[in-house]
Amino acid sequence: MTGVVLLGFGAARWRRPADPYHLEEWSVGGRAFGNWTIWFLLGGSMYSAYTFIAVPALTYGVGAIGWFAVPFAIVTTPLTFIFTTRAWSVARRHGFLTHSEFAAARFGSPGLGALVAVTGILATIPYVAVQLISLQAVLRTVGFGGEWPLLAAVTLVSICTFRSGLRAPALLSVVKDVLLGWMLITAALMVAMYGGWGSAFRGAATRFAATPNPADGLLLPETGHLGFLTLVIGSALAIFAYPHALVGMLAAKDRDTVRRNAAALPVYCMALGLMAMLGVFALARGVTPADGDLNTVVPRLIHEYFPSWSAGVAYAALSIAALIPAAVMSIAAANAFTRSLYRTYLRPNATPEAEAWTSRWVSLVVKFGAAALILAVDPAFSVDLQLIGGVLILQTIPAVFLGLLTPWFHRAALTAGLISGLVTGLVMLWDIPKLDATGRVVAEHFGGSSWSLGDGRSIYVGVVALAVNLLVTVVLTLLVRAAGVRDGDDRTRPDDYHADAGDPYLKRLDELIDGLPTGGSGGRPISAPYPPHHMPEQRVP
Repeated sequence: MTGVVLLGFGAARWRRPADPYHLEEWSVGGRAFGNWTIWFLLGGSMYSAYTFIAVPALTYGVGAIGWFAVPFAIVTTPLTFIFTTRAWSVARRHGFLTHSEFAAARFGSPGLGALVAVTGILATIPYVAVQLISLQAVLRTVGFGGEWPLLAAVTLVSICTFRSGLRAPALLSVVKDVLLGWMLITAALMVAMYGGWGSAFRGAATRFAATPNPADGLLLPETGHLGFLTLVIGSALAIFAYPHALVGMLAAKDRDTVRRNAAALPVYCMALGLMAMLGVFALARGVTPADGDLNTVVPRLIHEYFPSWSAGVAYAALSIAALIPAAVMSIAAANAFTRSLYRTYLRPNATPEAEAWTSRWVSLVVKFGAAALILAVDPAFSVDLQLIGGVLILQTIPAVFLGLLTPWFHRAALTAGLISGLVTGLVMLWDIPKLDATGRVVAEHFGGSSWSLGDGRSIYVGVVALAVNLLVTVVLTLLVRAAGVRDGDDRTRPDDYHADAGDPYLKRLDELIDGLPTGGSGGRPISAPYPPHHMPEQRVP
């Protein structure tokens, strides 16, 4: 771990550009990472401690419902292949770093962009908290209890990110995947040594049968189908709207790099399925979580069944898996603030260097804000934090996801729909009580993200709120168009969504760092001036 921290500090010198104090250099590595770098970076940021700690904790605690993460990850892959390439192209041509910038340009509404940015930041903080909760579980298992070890770890990763930007998590992702591969191989051998998966599932079935909770078990109850399906759909859609989902892809040097990595993502889905099954194995073997905290199930399993030297490798993998996405998420949230709030409203004439420094400081606020959230709330499963954030971020889907396909929606309708969805989601979340394993109410509010329908069935709040959002958006769009209300100007063009690295009109940096063609003795990239219809200040109706 010490070696990894030192590597993170040294990442600032990895392919150091001539102008490191530029927001695009700090936050997306100069938009020039190649295939292998993007592969490891995506794995490090998207398949995080949530995958390796929270999902097994859920399958350990309630069984089948915890498997929602596996089909959700599988569904995400083809959607990534189709939609992320469009997002990469339009962002590359216009210099966007965030979803909120795209929404503002697509619908001609800086206010809508600011609202998308604020929603993204508020949704990202709980997701960062999930990573830190997982890190805290590892530290607690190895004997470092209390808050100070977590705060020390947050401080270290904050300094690494502040200094090195996206280069730190990109470089550390390589180390993380090597260690993770060893941990998965060890886990598979361990299961085989103790009777295999058949024995594990039989043992888990026996233990679930002895619990008083009718909703747990290896099979979903009939009343659990709707909740499971809406969790899968909501989570698969939400992952695209998170600010950090875009950062890794924008660092790619061309469309082919994006498409190749999207096509290879199912490899990580297999790792996710294996980790989910480890929760079943831990239950069958009678692993007891530390202090009743289900997030310590996997660390406790490693502690009890791995050889001590192999347990050290696994703990390092889990710790890095928590730190990398926390760094990427804080960078993405900082970009959203800088580009859609700071530059738009507070300092329109900010220099690139001022933008970079602002994002660096905001990234610190995001990470320590997530640490404060951990101390303020105590969810039954850390997955709930991610799902609650998902309820918020889902409300940006019409603007940032459907907006990639069509500019039909009116900007006023999108704003009203987003606000309606947020209000609906927050009211429903407030009204969900927190229950213990016996079904007894232990807290009145914010007890999860699944809304009870009263007949034993539940539905994911995010899907309900998104339905309200879409209904308001569509109806209001029809009404304002019938009333002849002027729409915003779309600053993008159809060919923007197919632009590639060879496009002479792309907005390139002065120093590219990963093999793109350059020309001239000064090493500046070959480029051409923007045609009039692509100038950022030109508003095309």
